[in-house]
Amino acid sequence: MSERPLLSIVTPCFNEEANVDELYARVKAAIADLTKYDFELIFIDNHSEDGTVAKLRDLAARDPAVKVIVNARNFGHIRSPYYGILQSRGVATIYLASDLQDPPELIPQFIQHWEEGYKLVMAIKPVSKGVAWVHALRKAYYRFVDGISDISLVADSTGFGLYDRKVLDHLRQINDPYPFLRGLICELGYDIKTIPFDQPRRLRGISKNNFYTLYDIAMLGIVSHSKVPIRIAAFVGFALGTISVLAAIVFLILKMLFWDSFPLGIAPVVIGLFFLFGVQLMFIGILGEYIGSIHTYLQRRPVVVEKERINFER
Repeated sequence: MSERPLLSIVTPCFNEEANVDELYARVKAAIADLTKYDFELIFIDNHSEDGTVAKLRDLAARDPAVKVIVNARNFGHIRSPYYGILQSRGVATIYLASDLQDPPELIPQFIQHWEEGYKLVMAIKPVSKGVAWVHALRKAYYRFVDGISDISLVADSTGFGLYDRKVLDHLRQINDPYPFLRGLICELGYDIKTIPFDQPRRLRGISKNNFYTLYDIAMLGIVSHSKVPIRIAAFVGFALGTISVLAAIVFLILKMLFWDSFPLGIAPVVIGLFFLFGVQLMFIGILGEYIGSIHTYLQRRPVVVEKERINFER
């Protein structure tokens, strides 16, 4: 039985058949000189539809340090990675995506800063070689969320980084079934060491992010860490109500003073109704996001249901 500390490396997969072999090779190369630690490399597959699982089985057969979790179905882009992180056993856990846009070569730097005493070491991407407008939108979103949140979030973070066991123990106690991980770790109050890197372009496969997944992450971050939107809704509703009453009084006075020459017309009524209905629907949607978040938390469904585990018994 080895007495060296165990470090965990967790990477989620979904249809990454073209990347897992290179990812494995680059991770092994990155940790080759870190001989004072043992490593476990956990792949959690979110019900891939290509040959990803077959490749993971082959890696696990050749290397007992490779551990595989196969999900019973696709549990989404938030629950599956989070569940994988919570299954790690190491004194610290390193999380990185399987699309090779999170360079494994940063792992030694993560460990170095962790050894210096940091419980959280996060990679940030102020520069991305991916789609320019998506990167710009992300930066604007983080500035917005940081401005309305009760806490300061780590801008340009994707979750790629190192998490000390104490941090993960806190997350296990919180037991959030649908967490915004990047905000949740900031809630804990630990000092965070950031390492900037230039995010490379995806070379193989297609991105699993689409408008819905990006919107889901964005709204989750907002409703999880700020009450500002719902308070703005209340304030705007009060302001619009006040303006409507004042406008009605003004129209009444003008009509009484200029009864014959001041036609009311139907256009102001129609425009006002459409405007008010639009504002109402928007804020009902915001309220629905908060209610949906509460509903998800109260349901307490399992984060992930496993179909199979490989090499964990070792």
